[in-house]
Amino acid sequence: MSIDWRLEHYPRLPSTQTALVERAVAGEPAGLVILATEQTAGHGRGGRHWYSPPGNLYLSVLLRPGGAGREAPQWSLLAGLALAEAAAPLAKGRISLKWPNDLLRQGAKCAGILAETALTADGDIAWVALGIGVNLQHAPVVPNRPTTTLGEPAAPVDFAHRLLSRLDIWQRRATVAGFGRVRATWMEFGPAPGAMISLRDGPSGARYLGLASDGALLVELGNERRAIHAGEILGAGEI
Repeated sequence: MSIDWRLEHYPRLPSTQTALVERAVAGEPAGLVILATEQTAGHGRGGRHWYSPPGNLYLSVLLRPGGAGREAPQWSLLAGLALAEAAAPLAKGRISLKWPNDLLRQGAKCAGILAETALTADGDIAWVALGIGVNLQHAPVVPNRPTTTLGEPAAPVDFAHRLLSRLDIWQRRATVAGFGRVRATWMEFGPAPGAMISLRDGPSGARYLGLASDGALLVELGNERRAIHAGEILGAGEI
C-alpha cells in the first residue's frame, strides 16, 4: 500500500528532524514530511552541525513500519537506496552509497541521512524518523571530509517529490518481499567487493564483503569474518 504523504513546507526551522520527532512522539500518523527552505540548527550523526543555507534539500519523513526493533537500521539503508535512485539522473559522475547513511558523488559527500527510531514496550518499531539533506546548490565545507553538490541543479521541492516517489516504491517492495531486494540493490551502489575500508572508532584495514541479511556491514579482518552493526565507514581524508 502506498504511503499518504503529507508535505509541510516551512521557510525556516531550527531543524526539520527535531520538528518531526516532536510530532512523532505526539502520535502523528505515518507519512508526515517536513521540508524547510533553511535550517538554523541543522545537525547530522553524533550531533554534528550541518550548515543549511537556502537552495539545498532539508527534509524529514515519518514512517511507522512496525516490525522488530532489530530491523530498524534497515530503514536507513532503504532510504539511502531511494535517495541514490532519485539522485542518479541529476548527478554528474558516479553516485555511490557509503554505509550506513551517506551518498557520494565521485567519492565526495553530497547527501546524508539521519535515522532516529523509537520502540514500543514490546520491542517493536514505533516510528522511524528519516532526516535527509542533499547538497543541491551548496556544498558545506567540512574538516577532513570532501563534499560536493549533486551536479545538475534542482529545486528542493521538486527533488523532494522525486525522493518520496522512490521511497514509496521501496517501502512497498520491502513490505511485500522483505529486506532481501533492498540489500541486493543497495550493494549495487556500495563499495566494490574486496575494497579496503576503515571504520570510525572501529577496525582499520578491513576488506569489504557486502551486507549481511540484516543490513550489517560484512568485513574480513585477517582470517576473521566479522559483522559490524554500528559504526561509520571513513571516506578519503577523514580522521
